[in-house]
Amino acid sequence: MNEDEMSVGIGRPPENRRQAAVKGLWVGVWLAFMSAPVKDLADGAHTSWASVLGTLGLVVFVGCYLVLVFRPAPKTLNTVQVRIALAFLTGLAVTLSLTLGPPWLVLFVYVAVSAGATLPLRTARWMIPVVTAALVGIGLTGDHPREIITALVFPALLGGFSMTGIRQMIHTTIQLREARATVAQLAANEERLRLARDLHDLLGHSLSLITLKSELAGRMLPDHPEQAAAQVADIEQVSRQALVDVRGAVTGYRRPTLPGELAGARTALAAAGITADVPSEPPEDLPEKPEEVLAWALREAVTNVVRHSGARNCKVGLAPRQTLDGRILELTVADDGRGASGTTPGNGLTGIAERLATVDGTLATRAANSRSGKGFTLALSVPLESGLGSRG
Repeated sequence: MNEDEMSVGIGRPPENRRQAAVKGLWVGVWLAFMSAPVKDLADGAHTSWASVLGTLGLVVFVGCYLVLVFRPAPKTLNTVQVRIALAFLTGLAVTLSLTLGPPWLVLFVYVAVSAGATLPLRTARWMIPVVTAALVGIGLTGDHPREIITALVFPALLGGFSMTGIRQMIHTTIQLREARATVAQLAANEERLRLARDLHDLLGHSLSLITLKSELAGRMLPDHPEQAAAQVADIEQVSRQALVDVRGAVTGYRRPTLPGELAGARTALAAAGITADVPSEPPEDLPEKPEEVLAWALREAVTNVVRHSGARNCKVGLAPRQTLDGRILELTVADDGRGASGTTPGNGLTGIAERLATVDGTLATRAANSRSGKGFTLALSVPLESGLGSRG
């Protein structure tokens, strides 16, 4: 199971039970301050009716707080609903604090956090201090220990303003994800336009010539069958050449390239929440066949990291190197995940080895950390032609 399946991405709702459990645990940690009013109720210092109403008020408060702060999507509630819910939370915090005593002042911390998580920054930056001031004011109206009030002021301010930063980060992440999808769509549209232009350039002349010769052959058939047959032979030749050109163009589009796969690796690793260290460009003048083999290998290696490794970091290296047998280009993909399982190579590694064999390349694998056996490093090398080998 990979990292993406175990953690919830920023700005995304949980997609399975494990992610829901992780998010639930994170929510539970934030509810730790609720121990003060819970302990106050459990001590039995209040009348039965006060305890029942206090318990009911606490349950309603926590439910409203969770709906506000940990709702599945940012647009579940509109602005009016958010403000009504915040006013309701504030009213509950004031009522319970005034009637049940100092332990309930902690509810104002959650009101401040809710304000930071739901209100626009320009509203939250004055609302959070107002909530904190209400905490201090209510605390000073009664005979409450001053150390309790002082201890709650800092969490209220810090929690509220921290949530404004987290909210901004979530919005920025969502916008970046949408922008990435838009860029990918624009790139796909541009590729379709380029393919259309290339096919037009390839087939426009050929199809026009086929049409012209077909019409000419049709006019020659009754009286000049030999000349018509010559035109038909020309049509066949032009058609075969057009088919060769189209196949060549499609093959060129299908062939992966190292620049494209390096860019794809950065995108795939970032989308999986893996910190990526990927070179921006490969060496120039790389022979076509070795480049294709390395591009396929990089795609397969990065796919394995994303799907199976559970890694947090991945580093891709690509550099020419001098050996006793001549110049080679070495590609390494190293991660800090759980490492390889078993001793038999999978279909992906077998496919990489078969492709490397076509260009006299080599494949080596090893644990990134020899002591713990964790992590995995894939090292591939292909020989370089003299033209690239002399580039240094």
